[in-house]
Amino acid sequence: MKKLIVLCVEDEAEVRDAVIRDLAPFKSTVRIEAAESVDDANTVLEDAKATDQDIALILCDHLMPGTHGVDFLIKLQGEPEYKLTRKVLITGQAGLEDTVRAVNEAELHHYIAKPWKADTLQEVVRTQLTEYVLKTQDDLTPYVATLDGARLLEAIASRGRDA
Repeated sequence: MKKLIVLCVEDEAEVRDAVIRDLAPFKSTVRIEAAESVDDANTVLEDAKATDQDIALILCDHLMPGTHGVDFLIKLQGEPEYKLTRKVLITGQAGLEDTVRAVNEAELHHYIAKPWKADTLQEVVRTQLTEYVLKTQDDLTPYVATLDGARLLEAIASRGRDA
């Protein structure tokens, strides 16, 4: 089983650390990577590609030095290897126009406003990772304990009936 990667792109160290801390329940199932800029995120993407690992989910801030988060997510949506990657914008600063661009052009899967609650972030991540796993993985059993177990067990049963 390939370890899936959750990538958190956030320029503020305290916020980045808080997101990583809130993702702790998923560490047994996914590798969590942090990037402080889009350039750092691109390095993580290149490393993942070189080691044949999948970026399952990107949690991205919008306002960052250099490239904005929405522009980064739009660029990724245009690359075939990231079409199925789930994309979540975590920001307190994206205006309506940028948010609409993220939805329409990056096929944004969820928007979380800062500040967030840990349980809300965890539920969004659980849902998004479950969606990714259902679409990309043949063996769902390694994910049942950490992700949406009921949905995954239902899919396992359904796949068994269809075989």
